[in-house]
Amino acid sequence: MGPMTQERTATVSRTTKETDISVTVNLDGTGKSDIETGIGFFDHMLESFSKHSAIDLTVRCKGDLHIDMHHSVEDTGIVIGQAIMKALGDFAGITRFGHAYVPMDETLSRTSLDLCKRPYLVWKVHFSRDKIGEMDTELFKEFFHALAGNGGMCLHVENLYGENCHHIAESCFKATARALRAAIAVDPKLGGKPASTKGSL
Repeated sequence: MGPMTQERTATVSRTTKETDISVTVNLDGTGKSDIETGIGFFDHMLESFSKHSAIDLTVRCKGDLHIDMHHSVEDTGIVIGQAIMKALGDFAGITRFGHAYVPMDETLSRTSLDLCKRPYLVWKVHFSRDKIGEMDTELFKEFFHALAGNGGMCLHVENLYGENCHHIAESCFKATARALRAAIAVDPKLGGKPASTKGSL
């Protein structure tokens, strides 16, 4: 069954002493989300990520928030990445590359990505504040690093300019979502084959 007819869905659960997480994705969805991580701003970012990637996303995370948010954010990135990779199967027939610029008021961010099964993160984003709401801004890099590492993505995220930290974070999530939406799209010209001269990724 080729990628045009195959249902690209996956559910992944991961339990450690620090977090208990379950994620379900539908790559051919409409951007419906049902997110509960216990971290309000992170929920907001993941809802935006779902909407703009058009990936239906369900996330349940119970983490050791009495310590801090690090484990919950990073581990959620791990499981979302694993679910996307599982739903993509052998990656055959997808466009593979995606990029997007997203403006948000005074802010402009750019993401370029390659779904190539060779994970890498370039993160050129600076926050002038330590927190947005209750969330540590240093955790955004941890999320994207985990997402790229477990989703088989070569992921480059850059904030080109901006002042408001909320806008910077949100534009990075939206740009990554839009780039991912392009990369996971089925390319009918590929006929179900990988977008690679090597014949496989």
